[in-house]
Amino acid sequence: MSKLPEAAAWLESRLPALLAEHHVPAAAVAVYAGGEIVDHAAGVLNKGTGVEADVDSLFQIGSITKVWTATLAMQLVDDGLLDLDQPVRKYLPEFVLADADAAARITVRQLMCHTAGFEGDIFTDTGRGDDRVEKYVATLGDVPQLFAPGEMFSYNNAAFCVLGRVVEVLRGKSYDDCLQDHLFTPLGLTHAAASPYEAIRFRAALGHLPSSPGADPEPAGIWALTPSNSPAGSMLAMRPRDLVTFAAMHLKDGEGPDGTRVLGADSARAMRERLVELPDLGIFGDAWGLGWSLFDSPGGTVVGHDGGTIGQSAFLRVAPEHGVAVALLTNGGDTIALYTEVIGHLMRELTGIELAVPPVPDPAAPRVDASRYVGEYSSSVADIVVSQDEDGRVWVERVPKGIFAELAKPEKTELVAMNGDTLILAEPMQGMYVPHAFVGDDGTGRALYLHTGRADRRVTA
Repeated sequence: MSKLPEAAAWLESRLPALLAEHHVPAAAVAVYAGGEIVDHAAGVLNKGTGVEADVDSLFQIGSITKVWTATLAMQLVDDGLLDLDQPVRKYLPEFVLADADAAARITVRQLMCHTAGFEGDIFTDTGRGDDRVEKYVATLGDVPQLFAPGEMFSYNNAAFCVLGRVVEVLRGKSYDDCLQDHLFTPLGLTHAAASPYEAIRFRAALGHLPSSPGADPEPAGIWALTPSNSPAGSMLAMRPRDLVTFAAMHLKDGEGPDGTRVLGADSARAMRERLVELPDLGIFGDAWGLGWSLFDSPGGTVVGHDGGTIGQSAFLRVAPEHGVAVALLTNGGDTIALYTEVIGHLMRELTGIELAVPPVPDPAAPRVDASRYVGEYSSSVADIVVSQDEDGRVWVERVPKGIFAELAKPEKTELVAMNGDTLILAEPMQGMYVPHAFVGDDGTGRALYLHTGRADRRVTA
């Protein structure tokens, strides 16, 4: 007997109260199980207008877009047009990085599983035209290499922009048109928008940000990140029903809702294969496949992805062995706590799987010798200084750079022991106690990277 009616009843009774508790202006949820979908929405899409959320409202899905971009690439594999183990240069001869040797060796597969090794948080604005991704890839010539291709995992937005350009070249059309022609249309999606020009046709959520720590979130001043990063997740918006329809296609190994073959079965399964292990990073995942993040669970395999844009957060979890997918789309507030309660409850009730809860610091955590960790780490997003005071307390100070300097202020927070070379914030950042893993060796015993999902390289002692 289906448990979907119980899930729908729980959402209707609990979601409004959970939004109020966690200061989330609006959220929409969809659940797929046994070939059926239930959805529910609550709250307001924009505090400035008071427009209420409904199940057809569009929210940005952020980096969940990367699974869509990877799917477009795997369709090219099915068509015999793309070989994942060939260098990117075979398809993009103009692909250039600061490290010429690395740029020549990076493969398409390494783009897809975040092991390409070049710095990935590059948000250069190249306009709004159909050539924006092409122009973006042409700006990467001075982007540094953090490590040798294939050596380790470091989350890489820029790599997925490069992958999106590969898709454009091999299809001979823009990224937005690829989404429409090869995913939206064959999946029968009616409430999905590749840009604000399409999203304006629907009720669309605006992100909300706190004006100060602890304050209620207020409408953000901008709707989206730079259009150049579309293949990585800066623009795509949809209702949760359309998102779980896409997930259901993956659950059915590439078969669309009407039986149309959208993706080859082998390709769908290959995307979920475990390709690279991650440090201990909480809900970021335990390993990565081709586009999908993999989460270890005693109750069965879980794959998924999260997304975050300007005040909007999205969560997708898929249990292939149980045929269940759950999507939660939000527009501000303590979304991590909401994710834990909503998706945690639904996955537990529908599959028996207990999702890992975000880690929290231990008040009794012992002092650590931080001599291996102290120093400065840097990227295009932030400069980070790790220090240890006379009392033995460890501190991390983060000074945002680039586009993020306009969105966030410098922060200094204590780090406490968590597990081995992984420390954790003593105070939450955007609702989450972020683990900080110190990995590698600079040749003197000090950590070479500070890893929070992205590997920031040591630049000074």
